Amino acid sequence: MSDERSGRRTEPVPRSRSGALGSRSPRSGTEPRNAQSPLGLRLLLSGVFLPVFCVAAVLFGLWAANSGPGDSPGRDVLTGLAVGCGVLALIAAVDLLVVVRRRRRERGIRG
Repeated sequence: MSDERSGRRTEPVPRSRSGALGSRSPRSGTEPRNAQSPLGLRLLLSGVFLPVFCVAAVLFGLWAANSGPGDSPGRDVLTGLAVGCGVLALIAAVDLLVVVRRRRRERGIRG
């Protein structure tokens, strides 16, 4: 393969695993040759914490809806906690989808 702009020959970089955008930079020599992304751990953590954050968001939301004006913690704090847990649940769901998609693509490449 040749780079048309510079006229020099470039070798393709081996892609044993898919990267974030599907491309890899050449090895710098400091990373292990067989370094892998911890997709299994990410799958486990996202799978565990997605329902935990969903349940926490619902419970904090219900607690905020049933709290009175003089209650401690206040309605604003509980609403903030519910929104925070909802955002974390959304992040876990997106990460779970990304990990599952990558694992399917890698298994398809391997055969």
